[in-house]
Amino acid sequence: AEALGIEVGAIANSLIFSSGGEPVLIMASGAHRVDTAHVAELIGVDSLDRASKELVREATGQVIGGVAPCGHPGPIPTYVDVSLKDYPVLWAGAGTPNSMVPLTYEQLLTVTGGKEITVVAEES
Repeated sequence: AEALGIEVGAIANSLIFSSGGEPVLIMASGAHRVDTAHVAELIGVDSLDRASKELVREATGQVIGGVAPCGHPGPIPTYVDVSLKDYPVLWAGAGTPNSMVPLTYEQLLTVTGGKEITVVAEES
């Protein structure tokens, strides 16, 4: 974010999780830590765990730290942090750890086919 001169929240992190060994892609704002229990409940799975580097590579063809939101070998269920809507321009990984691509929230939804969700539970 600092190198791009943008707020950390405008970074759309492509995070791969595992649900029963199957990949799930969460596009999360850099300002958020994904509440896996909350998201698992929202999307109707028993649990979400951080994917192994092997699962990330197999599912995306890319390495952790450079995962793009699209262009994977096959479809991955994708969920997009609705708070990313707050930023006019987002920056997402572009397939390598040293590359980023700018896009809008609507473009992110289009290229991923993702469903909008909240990735953090509401404060009580």
